[in-house]
Amino acid sequence: MVHLIDRRLQGKNKSAVNRERFLRRYKSQIKDAVTRSIKGRSITDMESGEKVSIPVKDVNEPNFGHAHGGVWETVRPGNREYLKGDEVERPEGGAGSGQGKAGNSDQTGEDDFMFELTKEEFMNYFFEDLELPNLVKTQLTSTKDFKSARAGYNMSGTPSNIHVLRSLRGALGRRIAVGGASRKLLRAAESELEQLEDARPRNDLRIAELKREIHHLRTRLLAIPFIDPFDLRYSNRIKVPKPSSQAVMFCIMDVSGSMDEQKKDTAKRFFILLYLFLTRAYEKIDVVFIRHHITAMEVDEHDFFHSRESGGTVVSSALHLLTKIMRERYASTDWNSYVAQASDGDNWDSDSINCRRLMIETVMPAVQYYAYVEITDGAPQNLWQEYAQIPAYHRHFAMQKIASPTDIYPVFRELFRKQVKR
Repeated sequence: MVHLIDRRLQGKNKSAVNRERFLRRYKSQIKDAVTRSIKGRSITDMESGEKVSIPVKDVNEPNFGHAHGGVWETVRPGNREYLKGDEVERPEGGAGSGQGKAGNSDQTGEDDFMFELTKEEFMNYFFEDLELPNLVKTQLTSTKDFKSARAGYNMSGTPSNIHVLRSLRGALGRRIAVGGASRKLLRAAESELEQLEDARPRNDLRIAELKREIHHLRTRLLAIPFIDPFDLRYSNRIKVPKPSSQAVMFCIMDVSGSMDEQKKDTAKRFFILLYLFLTRAYEKIDVVFIRHHITAMEVDEHDFFHSRESGGTVVSSALHLLTKIMRERYASTDWNSYVAQASDGDNWDSDSINCRRLMIETVMPAVQYYAYVEITDGAPQNLWQEYAQIPAYHRHFAMQKIASPTDIYPVFRELFRKQVKR
């Protein structure tokens, strides 16, 4: 058996290429393992890695070896008790006498290949088929970000910016142009010398003159430098403004007395997952946190998840604050606005009607997408019934129900799955 070992130096991450190839080869199996793992995970563990198992039969790598040719003489062990076709008796005590305990793992030990994903790889697989729906570039706005762009070549610059191919191409053209006339004369002199050597004696004056001329022309051609400082070209790069689409995500959560600690914890988990997704999916996105009970207020991330308040529920207060913030800071002509709202659905009956009217007439025309999750294990509340009428007017409104923390992942993936491009 012959093994080929690549010992070329590849820097600190010399196995990065092999690892990427491995991930591409077993992509479907790794995705299945990630899907199984998130069902038993806590949201606080989302950013950690994961161990996945791949059947060993699928981890076969090609190898080189010598063919088993020629004549071989082998000695094999035999026995004096059995012949071909004999039946072997079952040994007694088939129940076994082991003292160990049965394992509680669903892995199959030697039959599986264990592979550990890094935190970054795990998150990439988890969020691979998710996106913010209906992301449209409302306006390409000028930002302070710039990107480097190629802008031809310079005749001066730093040695690190030398463009080798462009410099060699210029040197070749210069040598052809400068030596063109000399080469033409050299070919003519060599042709004439070949004819005279067959017809005249070797000491002929014309032959001696042609030899001196040929020597002079060859010396002249050899004096042309292979590359000259004049030939050097340097890559020129300039900074150009990088246009980008601006997006803002509004997170609205009910913190009234009807939202007990379990419901609040479920809502917090949903928004943590959503926030984690947004920060990974988009380089530039503003996130606005709005909490409400009877009144609504804009808070920071820490207060949104950890502050404690109680009281009644007036959902329209949050919608009024939402429209005010969008009007003052996030104009629809410059920003793509997305809203995610979490509530138990309990609201004043008269206010739920106002919420539906406010959503249809004011909020939905100004946003790209609105996702509403109702956290309750009972019958839909009055807010759900009013919100259920909105999709008839605006198709970019989605609503789902979360009965328990285990429903967070399926609901999240349903709300933010990739849309089919038509």
